Amino acid sequence: MTSWDEIRTAFQVARLGTVSAAAEALGVHHATVIRHVDALEQRLGAKLFQRHARGYTPTEAGRDLLRVAEEAEDRFAQLVGRIRDQGGGVTGELVVTSLAGFSPYVTPVLAEFQAAHPGVLVRYLADGRLFRLEYGEAHVAIRAGVAPPSQPDNVVQPFMRLRFSLVGSDAYLARNGLPQSAEDLARHSFVGLDDALVRAPFNQWLSELVPRERVTFRVGQDGSQTDAIAAGVGLGFVSLLDQRGRAGLREVLPAREGWEVPLWLVTHVDLHRTPKVQAILAHLKERSKAWDA
Repeated sequence: MTSWDEIRTAFQVARLGTVSAAAEALGVHHATVIRHVDALEQRLGAKLFQRHARGYTPTEAGRDLLRVAEEAEDRFAQLVGRIRDQGGGVTGELVVTSLAGFSPYVTPVLAEFQAAHPGVLVRYLADGRLFRLEYGEAHVAIRAGVAPPSQPDNVVQPFMRLRFSLVGSDAYLARNGLPQSAEDLARHSFVGLDDALVRAPFNQWLSELVPRERVTFRVGQDGSQTDAIAAGVGLGFVSLLDQRGRAGLREVLPAREGWEVPLWLVTHVDLHRTPKVQAILAHLKERSKAWDA
C-alpha cells in the first residue's frame, strides 16, 4: 500500500517546485524528500517529476497526483473544521450561502449576529453555485425552490415564501402603456433570466403567453433583474419584498396564488445541532419575520 507520507511529500514538491522548499514546509531533511519521491515513483511505476537544475517539474502523472492530493488535503481541512465545530460555543468560522439577490436582506442579519457574537468570523458566499454541505463548504445554505432540497444527510427547514407580482417602471409604462389583459402582454418587452430552464412558477406562466423572443433583456440570478426593470427596459417579476425599496415601480398584475417561491434553510446533519448553527438559524428565522410580504 502506498504511504500517505510519500504522497504528502510528492504533493509538496509538486506545489513548491523544489526539494528544499518541500523539506522546509514538511519540517524534514531534504534527503527524506528525495527518498519519499523515489519510493513513490517506484511503487507507482511512473515518473512523477522531471528533474532539472531549477527543481522538479511535474509530469502528466505528477499533475494528476497534485490534483488528487490537493482535493484530499482540502477535504481533510474541511473535516477538521467540522469536527471542531461539533464542540464549543458560538465562535469560529460561520459560512452562510445564498443567491446574490438575497444579499440586501441576509447581510444586515449576519452583521447583527456577528456583533452579538464577536468571536464569530463570518463568510457570506452569495453565489449561484450549489455548495456541498457534506464536504463542509458551508454551515447554512439558504436555497430557493418549489420542492425542498433533497440531498442526503441534509436537514431542510421551511424558511419563508417569496410572493411575486408583474411590474414595470413608470418610464416604461409611460412609453408603452399598461397591459389591459394577460393576452395583451405578448406585445410588451420583458426582463427575464438568461437561463430559460429556471422553473419558477411565474416564469412558466409567462412562457405560455409570451414568446421567448419578447424577453429582450436577460440577466443572471443575481438581483440585476429588478435593476433592469427599474431602468425601464421591460416588464418583469419582482418579489413583494424587493418592491418595498424601489420607487417608480408599478404593479401590472398582482401576486397570484402559485406565484410563490419557497425558501429553505439547509444544514448538514453532523452540524445541525451545534450551538453556532442553532444560534444563526434562530436569528435568521426571527429577523425574517420582518421580510414576510
